[in-house]
Amino acid sequence: MWIWILCVFPLLYKFSLAVLPAKPENISCVLYYNKNLTCTWSLEKETNYTVKRTYLYEEAHDNCTTHGSTSENRASCSFFLPSIAYPDDFYIVVEAQNEDGITRSDRTHWSLDAIIKTEPPVISIVKPVLGIKRMVQIKWKKPMLAPASSNLKYMLRFRTVNSSHWMEVNFTQHYENTDHTYNLTGLQAFTEYVIALQCAAEDSMFWSDWSQEKIGMTEEEAPYGLDLWRVLRPAETDGRRPVWLLWKKAKGAPVLEKVLGYSIWYFPENNMNLTETVNTTNQQIKLHLGGETYNVSVISYNSLGESPVATLRIPAIHEKPFRCIEVMQTCRAQDQLVVEWRSSFPEVDTWMVEWFPDLDSEPSAVSWETVSWARNWSIHQDKLRPLWCYNISVYPMLHDQVGEPYSIQVYTEEGSPSKGPATKVENIGVKTVTVIWKEIPKKERNGIIRNYTIYYQAEDGKEFSKTVNSSILQYDLESLTRKTSYSVKVMASTSAGGKNGTSISFKTLSISIFEIFLITSLVGAGLLILIILMVAYGFRKPNKLTHLCWPDVPNPAESSIASWRGGDFKSKLNLKKFDDSVNTEDDRRLKSCSSPHDLIDKLIVNFGNFLEEVSIEESGKGQENILGGEKNEYVTSPNRADCPTGKSFEEPPVSTEISTKKSQHSCSEVPEETCLEAEEQLLSGSSVEPDQVCEEGEPTPYLKNSVTTRKFLVPEKLADHTKREV
Repeated sequence: MWIWILCVFPLLYKFSLAVLPAKPENISCVLYYNKNLTCTWSLEKETNYTVKRTYLYEEAHDNCTTHGSTSENRASCSFFLPSIAYPDDFYIVVEAQNEDGITRSDRTHWSLDAIIKTEPPVISIVKPVLGIKRMVQIKWKKPMLAPASSNLKYMLRFRTVNSSHWMEVNFTQHYENTDHTYNLTGLQAFTEYVIALQCAAEDSMFWSDWSQEKIGMTEEEAPYGLDLWRVLRPAETDGRRPVWLLWKKAKGAPVLEKVLGYSIWYFPENNMNLTETVNTTNQQIKLHLGGETYNVSVISYNSLGESPVATLRIPAIHEKPFRCIEVMQTCRAQDQLVVEWRSSFPEVDTWMVEWFPDLDSEPSAVSWETVSWARNWSIHQDKLRPLWCYNISVYPMLHDQVGEPYSIQVYTEEGSPSKGPATKVENIGVKTVTVIWKEIPKKERNGIIRNYTIYYQAEDGKEFSKTVNSSILQYDLESLTRKTSYSVKVMASTSAGGKNGTSISFKTLSISIFEIFLITSLVGAGLLILIILMVAYGFRKPNKLTHLCWPDVPNPAESSIASWRGGDFKSKLNLKKFDDSVNTEDDRRLKSCSSPHDLIDKLIVNFGNFLEEVSIEESGKGQENILGGEKNEYVTSPNRADCPTGKSFEEPPVSTEISTKKSQHSCSEVPEETCLEAEEQLLSGSSVEPDQVCEEGEPTPYLKNSVTTRKFLVPEKLADHTKREV
């Protein structure tokens, strides 16, 4: 017993570790007519498959073995002619085998009528039918590899050349015919279409592949109507007004024709006799109209006829359009831009929506579309460029009149500006400065500017900021520090972000112009008050002011030195004795100063002679005088260039009369004319008080400015007395 268990145990262990292949599933069989029967199923790696086919009404069977796989991770196996007879039924079983054993699939039943697949048809021609509009005729032959006794069902698909959307039509053709024809109707006139076909046996679940595509065109028709619009320009200097007329096919109208050209005629509203006609092949034209109201009409034409007339009224220059749009706004809904507006005129039910890039206002860039029975309009965002600003205007239209538009600017997608604002500073003060910046060019904004932010920072200080709305282009910074360097920059922001401009530096002033003006005003006011006080003081005490500005100067002619005599003279004049050589030089100087140039010279010379006489009487020697302990030199005339240098001195006033004898004696050594004049001066009682001794080579300013400007008046009695004595 134990021996038998020990022998069976390894077999049980080995059986427990065995892994059988997975059961084949998703079996599908296709009969390629007159070619093969192919079956496919899900594939498992490292597995061999065998397909067993059993006839439904016979016991015969055959096998098909494969190790291959398809690109869809499926295995396949085919049965070829002549073992395939149509129509027959089969049972199919798939066996999967690996090292550990075999696994069989469920038995499946296949009817060849239901799984037959034919070749695709071959389209021979696609053409329009003469006289029948909006139709093409398709011709093709029945596939060669298709059941001869079975009707074929067809699927036709078609689309316009410029479209990617296919439309499909199903129909059935009888098996008797080999050439088949089908008329495809409900198409657009003068439009190219792409046609393709596929077919299948009437009871089969498998369609053939699509045939090769074929292109055909429908016949053209007379043109449809046009949408007409205008772009008004300001009047020129000659009074004429440029008007751009734009037109296109009416909204929703198919492309039905090959347009040969357009005919335009226009005339003043009240005078049809001035009608002018223009032909063109373009879809726009520039007209020069007068200032009055005009009616304009446009048609398109081809070989089959003309389109309906499109008319438009051009208002007069001074005509004021009506206004009915109160507000307008935009929003984004999924991938569309939606424009909505509100009107105060319920009777207006037609609107013209106009849009164009803000950077390009040329007529060729203007797009427009008519909206009826609605107060909103939408456009796919793919038709508008991102980061571009668009001007959108809505015009109300009542009968033939066009009202005042309501316009807005919008971006389908916004971004940060490409560059920041250009900034500068002005009016730099002690604690204030004005920051000025320029708007960013429209092509570099990439969005609507919402606000500006001014950043400013003192050197090695904290940064501050101020935000203003987009309508402000300058800002006054206040509460700055005196005599401090600052840096400032401006950032422009959109809803998507901001961009800083270039940073600039400036330095506040140490003193302001107002402070300079205030100090200057205070100093000037102080000086003015001082002058006013001095003038008032001068009017109140004129003598003191006169003495202060113009002090009294002693007159040498009134000096009393001529009356000094004897002991008096000695006590007042301490004369020093000079040696013979000095006396000789002084004599020479004295004589040289005796030239009678004017009255002052004569007076001084006479006075010198008088001193010489007194000196001879006292000492009999030279001419040395001591006056007040100081050396006294003889004074010459200030008009003499050869006078010796002298020193200023003061003399005590002494009044005395000079006798006639003295005068005669002193005049003995000088000319008579000089002596007479000196006598007259001395007799007149005037005294000389010289302040300064004449210096050699320079006139004495004291004598020149005081003595020479005075006149010596001699009384008539004294003059007569002098004459009698002489």
